[in-house]
Amino acid sequence: MKSINRLRSGYMVWMAALMIGTSGFAQSGDTDDLESWTSIGLKYKLNKKWSFALEEQLRLDENISEVSKYFTELDAEYSISKSFDIGGGLRYIRNNDNKGNIQGYENHFRFHVDATYKHKINALSLKYRLRYQNKNELGVDNSEGDYANQNIRFKTSVEYDFKNWKLDPEFSAEIFNHFEEGDDNGFSKYRLTLGTDYKIRKYGKIGLFYRMEKELNVDLPETTHIIGLKYTYTIKNK
Repeated sequence: MKSINRLRSGYMVWMAALMIGTSGFAQSGDTDDLESWTSIGLKYKLNKKWSFALEEQLRLDENISEVSKYFTELDAEYSISKSFDIGGGLRYIRNNDNKGNIQGYENHFRFHVDATYKHKINALSLKYRLRYQNKNELGVDNSEGDYANQNIRFKTSVEYDFKNWKLDPEFSAEIFNHFEEGDDNGFSKYRLTLGTDYKIRKYGKIGLFYRMEKELNVDLPETTHIIGLKYTYTIKNK
């Protein structure tokens, strides 16, 4: 019991240190950026096989001083078995372009399809997700050389289940493989995320996470530190 309590205390101290350290880093004048991602969602479980979700999200960048984008996303998931799920999602994005001669909000549309495999090893829950993602700017003529922004993403996550404790930690790592017409292809960035969820009986679930995202295969890679807060309310069909 003492060892478990130490692990819990160490995890909470680590999370707090990451938050404080990231905030201080962002204010030090470094070229890296600090962002915040805040979302609210509604999930509907139709039955044991089908579930649907609707989410609204706001993202701030420039050290949490400007709107980066906000979007609405609709997802669907089908459970083939206890271990294997497939799904997909649609996202309408309002992206704030604040660089260059032409600035303002742009309209983007994104869709993705997923395949997820999950299993348990004692107190560990492991999950592997493969995602194809396609994003386009609406109103752009593709015949003039603007093509879809496409990615293949692979994500691995692990969650540890502490007995009689509601703040189980989860760590994930994700790699992005970008491809389009031309030579700008290959691994473009990776993400590392540490977070936890807290379930409030009858009132949904609150999630908090810290994420580090870093560009790959560019001359001056940018590192982005992200603090996320999310709330999800689930409805089950009786």
